[in-house]
Order: sequence, then structure tokens, then C-alpha cells
Amino acid sequence: MSDTQWPRYEVFKQDNPRKRHEAVGSVHAPDAELALQNARDVFVRRPSAVSLWVVPAHTILMVTREELEANPEMLRDDGDTENPRRPRSVQAFHIFTKTNQRRSMTYVQHAGQVEAETAKIALQKALECKQFDADSVWVWWVVPEAHIIRSEDDDIDSLFAPAQDKTYRQQSHYGFVSPRRQKRGRQDK
Repeated sequence: MSDTQWPRYEVFKQDNPRKRHEAVGSVHAPDAELALQNARDVFVRRPSAVSLWVVPAHTILMVTREELEANPEMLRDDGDTENPRRPRSVQAFHIFTKTNQRRSMTYVQHAGQVEAETAKIALQKALECKQFDADSVWVWWVVPEAHIIRSEDDDIDSLFAPAQDKTYRQQSHYGFVSPRRQKRGRQDK
């Protein structure tokens, strides 16, 4: 049986320039451009966003504290098994962390950036770096800079401005017409 789902993209949203990017959910799309549009439609219904990132989910290293404690060897970097002599280039990885167990729309928040050869090495560096306060982290996401698809500054109006005029209302705002009220309304005519 074959998979009929489009690829999954994780969505990161920045509400204003002073806040960090946060993971808000995921979308399925055939390509990155549509993933960005789907993310806008799903996660920016209210006027609180200045930036969106989408990243193919399969490119993100996601690890929990429990997984690291149960299997410390999971971060062992086996290198390039096909060509072990080929030098690997250093690249940027964004580190996202979850530092509390409260339920909220946000899963992980951007905590910083690390330069490394692989995602596993980037996580090792983050675990050793005081900047990330590893003891308080429950979940780590390591996102390769090269795989981030961003909204551009020129796209802000087309992506986010239409949401400015929308009024958001809770479901309870809209009245419910019970069958009895509906029947009574017909009889009054």
C-alpha cells in the first residue's frame, strides 16, 4: 500500500519582531510554496504574524529528554558511510526547545543557532552550551538553515495584511437555532 499524503511541513510563526519564531503546527503540501500558503491560511487567521517559516518535517531532528536519557548513543555521529574520507561542510542549524510542560498552541520556541557538520553534532553542541540551559529542556528540534522556506519581507502584505481586517469570534458568539426555535420561527410567518 502506498502513502497518498503530500509531504508534511512544520510551520514556525513569529508574531512580532520582538518575539521568537515558534512551532505552531504542520501542513501537508506538494511543494514548499504551497506549504507556505497553506500555513498562512491555517495559522495566520488573526492579524498577529510578521514571519512564517515552513520546513520539510523529515529534515528536522526531533528528540525528547527521555529519548536522550534512555539512549545516549543516539547522538553518535556515524559520519558518511558511503564516502568516509569526504570532508563535510559546516552549516547553520536553528535550535528550538520546549522548556515547560504546559499545554499551549506553541510546541517549541527558537532558542538560538549552532554551526555544525550534522544535526546530531549540532544537538551535541547545544547540549554542552550554557546558552541553551539543557537541564530545563524537555524537547529539542534541530532545523537545518538550508531547509527553511521563509516568507519574504515583500510578501508581508499579500500573506498577512488580508488577515488584518478579519474579525475573529469564538464559536459561542454565533447563535444556535434549536429545532424548536426553528419550528416556532416558521409558525410566526
